[in-house]
Amino acid sequence: MDVASTASASGGGRWYTGMSADNIKGLVLALSSSLFIGASFIIKKKGLKKAASSGVRAGVGGYSYLYEPLWWVGMITMIVGEVANFAAYAFAPAILVTPLGALSIIISAVLAHVMLREKLHIFGILGCVLCVVGSTTIVLHAPPEREIESVTEVWDLATEPAFMCYAAVVIAIVVILVYRFVPLYGQTHVMVYIGVCSLVGSISVMSVKALGIALKLTFSGTNQLTYPQTWAFTLVVISCVITQMNYLNKALDTFNTAVVSPIYYTMFTSLTILASVIMFKDWDRQNPTQIVTEMCGFVTILSGTFLLHKTKDMADGLSTSSSFRLPTSSSARFSKQTDNDGEGIPLSSSESFRSPH
Repeated sequence: MDVASTASASGGGRWYTGMSADNIKGLVLALSSSLFIGASFIIKKKGLKKAASSGVRAGVGGYSYLYEPLWWVGMITMIVGEVANFAAYAFAPAILVTPLGALSIIISAVLAHVMLREKLHIFGILGCVLCVVGSTTIVLHAPPEREIESVTEVWDLATEPAFMCYAAVVIAIVVILVYRFVPLYGQTHVMVYIGVCSLVGSISVMSVKALGIALKLTFSGTNQLTYPQTWAFTLVVISCVITQMNYLNKALDTFNTAVVSPIYYTMFTSLTILASVIMFKDWDRQNPTQIVTEMCGFVTILSGTFLLHKTKDMADGLSTSSSFRLPTSSSARFSKQTDNDGEGIPLSSSESFRSPH
C-alpha cells in the first residue's frame, strides 16, 4: 500500500508535467478506437441500406448484406477499432482507456446526422449525455483488474459457482429473447436486439480477457496454447462475436443509429462490469462509497435510456401532428420518410409498424 501510495503521489502531477510515453500511446489508441467504432456503425448501416434495396433486409432475417462490400468495410473498420481498443489496455490503465469508449456514441450520432440524415430530439441529446455521464461514472470508479499469471487462473474463476450462475442466467435470458421475444417484438422494441447483443457481449469480454492473457503470456515466453482452457475460451469468443454481430446488424437495420449506439454502449458496459464484478470479485476490494457511486452511475444510465425511448415516441407524435402546425417542416419530414421508405429501411420501427395515433 505504501509503495502504491507513493507511486500514485509521485505520478499525480504527470498530467501537468506531461504524460508518459506508454500513456500517450494508450490514449492515441483509445481515441482511434472510438473513431473507428463510431464510424463503423454508420458505414455498416449504409451497407445494410444498399443491400436491402436488392435483397431481404437483415431486420427480417435476410443476409444479403454479406454480399455488400460497403458492409464489409464497416465490419473491417469495427475490427480495427476493437483491436486498437484491446491494444490500448496494454499501454494505459483502464481508468484512462475505458471512459474514452463513450466518444464512439458522439461520433456515430454526428455522422448519422451528416451522412444518414437521422434526427435526434433535444431530449434525446440529453439522454445521450446522461448515458455517457452514467457510464463514465461507473468505469471511473470501477476497481483495477486483479493480476492473473495463467489462463488456468481465469478458468478457475469462471467455473466458480457465482459466475456459473450468472452465465446460466444470461444464456437462459438470451434463449428466451431469441425464441420468444424476437419474433414478436424484435421489429418494434430496440431493447430486444440490443439485449441479446449486450448479454452475450458480457460473456465474450470475459473470454476475451482470458484469451488476451493467454496470448500475452505466450508472447512473453510462457506458452499457454497447450492448455485446453485457452481453446475453450477461443470457441466462446467466436460463438459470442458471431451472435453479437448478427443481432447488432438487425438492430442497426431496424432502428435509428443515434438510438442504437448509446443504448448498446450503456447496456454492454453495465453488463460487462457486472460480469467482471462477479467473476473477479472486484467489490470485495471497494468501500461502500465507491459501490454507491457506481450504483448512482447505473441509475443515470437508466435515466438516459428512458429519455432515448421517450424521444422516439415524441418524434412519432410530432411527425403525425406537425402537418397541422408546421406545414413546411412536415413536408420536409414527409419527403425524408418517403426517401427512406423507398429504400425499404425505416429510421425507427414505429415508422413502419405503428399506425398513426
